[in-house]
Amino acid sequence: MKREIKTTNDGSKTLYINDLNENYHSHHGALQEAEHVFIKNGLNLINDYEINILELGFGTGLNVLVTINEYLKTDKNHVINYFTLEKYPINESEINDLAYFELFDNPEFKNIYQKIHQADWEKQTEIINGFNLKKIECDFFDLKNIDLPKINLVYFDCFGARVQPDLWEKPLFEMVSDKMAVNGLLTTYSSKGSVRRILQELHFKVEKKQGPPGKREMINAVKEF
Repeated sequence: MKREIKTTNDGSKTLYINDLNENYHSHHGALQEAEHVFIKNGLNLINDYEINILELGFGTGLNVLVTINEYLKTDKNHVINYFTLEKYPINESEINDLAYFELFDNPEFKNIYQKIHQADWEKQTEIINGFNLKKIECDFFDLKNIDLPKINLVYFDCFGARVQPDLWEKPLFEMVSDKMAVNGLLTTYSSKGSVRRILQELHFKVEKKQGPPGKREMINAVKEF
């Protein structure tokens, strides 16, 4: 798929897929969307000592970076194990051009950014003390065959239903639910009524939340049993 770099409204960059007419992130702001959906309405709501995060999908690595940024703001007396799936990894040129480390004041972030992208696929890597990353190159529907610990937090960040409707239907959500712990949280930028109904059928308590800039609503869903 042919991709090009675009700058979003908050100054952060994203990738644009010409054939699909689809951005990897909101054109209203890639960074502010990631922080709103996955940090404010995700990571910051989890209080476990060991937090197992599952992300669908890795994409540009921005969600990993904002998660590490938030982790560094804490007293770091907990551990994060971050598992992320991606079928079409981006290339070195795109990684260099996105340069997400420039969005953060921490001078260590260039090294952290490089370590995230240079980490071997299929192998757990300690990015910083207390934060472990495992990137898995696969189709999302291979999730059922992947051995994971019980997941406390899901970043459901698939491409939109307009271009990949099968990723927003019951079979994939069932696989995700099977990997989650009771009281685990799924957070996503989507607010589709069909997604809410599917999650309710799968015994999630679904809450509509204020969306990131440019989007009225988003979804939080807690697995009840």
